[in-house]
Order: sequence, then structure tokens, then C-alpha cells
Amino acid sequence: MYITISPQKMGSTYTSSVGAYVEYLEKEDLGKLPDLREHFFDQYNDNMSSEKVISEIDGNTAKLRKRDSKFYSLVVSPSQRELKAINNDPCHLRKYVRELMKDYADSFYRNQQVTVDSIKYYAKIEHQRTFRGFEKHVIENAPYRKEIAKLRNDIRKVERGEIKGNVKKLEKKIEKLYYQAPHKQNGKMIVAGMQKEGFQTHVHIIISRKDVNNTYTLSPLAKHKASEVILNGKPTKRGFDRDKFYEASEKTFDRVAGYERNYIETYSAKKDYVKNPGKFYASLVGLPIREKDIAFKLLRNTGMKIPNIPVNQHQVAMKIIKSLQKGIGRAVRSSGIDIGY
Repeated sequence: MYITISPQKMGSTYTSSVGAYVEYLEKEDLGKLPDLREHFFDQYNDNMSSEKVISEIDGNTAKLRKRDSKFYSLVVSPSQRELKAINNDPCHLRKYVRELMKDYADSFYRNQQVTVDSIKYYAKIEHQRTFRGFEKHVIENAPYRKEIAKLRNDIRKVERGEIKGNVKKLEKKIEKLYYQAPHKQNGKMIVAGMQKEGFQTHVHIIISRKDVNNTYTLSPLAKHKASEVILNGKPTKRGFDRDKFYEASEKTFDRVAGYERNYIETYSAKKDYVKNPGKFYASLVGLPIREKDIAFKLLRNTGMKIPNIPVNQHQVAMKIIKSLQKGIGRAVRSSGIDIGY
């Protein structure tokens, strides 16, 4: 499970409306028949219009300043293994999101009780993802694409008589570069904009910064997990416990989907990797044989080469740790929950 929380922000300033973001989330439905479209949903309704979403979020901004974000974006991206566990079923995903938003509300530390009914949110399921320019596969293929573009340009020049050359030899060079490119999908070189294969279903959730009654603010990006300050002479609770939310989000999915989560997929594994690598590696090699096999299979699916690992966790040497560190770090980042610090 990979979950990110972001404030509403466009460039260096905040926009006054959620409209642009809602329009962006409609992109997959363009040209589809009504019955094939994914609609916005909230805690109790499966079919919310985009106009309703814009009206409700834009109208729930009392006393917010011009440069205050008006809403937050939560993106929930189950792994392909997790999606397989629910048969990539949107109904199961909607059920999970509604339970997840209870965890979200419960993670606030406020004087007034925050429940899911305190939260104004709208969610939308998307089924596709495309490779973007900053991703490793695109970046590492870039030199090959650049050379291929140059060769194609040379072919055009040869055909116009501007330079001398052998078109067939140039075409063979292009074929060789295609073969040598490190990242392909279905036999084609991966480039920015190419649709990713396999299950790519994920959920975008738009959450108003104000509570449902438009009276107080709820920020999941608060710097504090749980603290109290004196405001107007009264003690006031504030904060959002992201650790609590992320850990609950996993347990909720596992409960809703009947999912058996491997250690390498957990938020605690990612936290250990970032903050206590020694504990992470010891936990990894100390797993029961079946769970360890699954963990390393998941790591190999990222393209990582796994060296021989001692069975006894006390035998883990620094040399092995260093050889694992780079690859496991990439794998954990791709399969875990984003740590929002």
C-alpha cells in the first residue's frame, strides 16, 4: 500500500477552486459511455457529480486566508498483489476507502471528537497509470531514445540527399539500440506517457480542509502528532498522528480484504529501513522460511538481485547489508506507505 498526502497547491500559489483538480480526475472517463465511467463517491453515496464535488469543496472554506490550502489530496495506491487479493474490484476498493476514512478521522487530536462524519471528502477510482519523465525506467532509456532520434534524423537527411549514408545500416543501428535499451514493456521501449501494464487501480481522495460544518480546520499535515497549546486562555488539542493513520490503513485493508501482509510490505518495515536499518535487515532474515521466501520474491519482482543470505540473523555481515541496501531501499519505497515527514 502506498499512500501520499498532499496540500492543494498549484505552482507557487493556491488556486481558489478545486475545479481544475476535479477536471484532471475526469480524464479517464472522456469518451466512455455513462455506465463505464467511475463516479465520485463519499462515505454514503456512490454517484456524485463533478459539479457537486466542486460546489461542496469550494463552498466549505469559511475564514480561510487567500494563501491557505482549501483542500488536501490523498492518493491511495494498493500494490498489484493487494489488488489481486480483491480481484481489482472497485466495489471492494470503495468499501476499503470508507473504512480508511474512519482511520483518517480517528488520527486527529482535537478538543472536539472527529469522526468520519466530521470529514467532507470525495473520492474517485482510476484504473490506469502512465510512465512519467522522472521515473527510473524513462530516465535510463533516455540516452537510447536520443540516439535513435538522431539516427532517424540522419535517415531523413540521407533520403533527401543532404548527407551520404546507408539507410539499411542506420536502420540496423536503430534496431540494436531498441534491443539494448534496459527497460521494455511488451517488447516496446518504455517512454514517458506509455501506459503501465498490470493492475494499476488507485484512488484519489479530495478532502476539505474545513470540517463538514465549515467551522474548524483539519490538517493531516500538521507538524504535531498530539500536543496542547493555550489559545485564548484555554488549552487546545492539535495534531494528526500519521504513524497511527498509516499503520491503521494496513490493518484495515487486511481486515477488509482478508489479506496476509508480508513484512516487506509493512509500514513498520519501511520505518525500520529508514530509521533503524540494522533492525530491518535482522527482521528480514529472521522471518519464518515461508514468509522470507515471499519477502525475497517480492524484492526480486522489483528487478533486484538477491545475494545468498545467512539463515542465522547474527551472521548478517556488513558486506551483505551494503549489497542489499540500495536495491531493498528501492523496493521498500515502491511497496510501502510514503512516510510524510
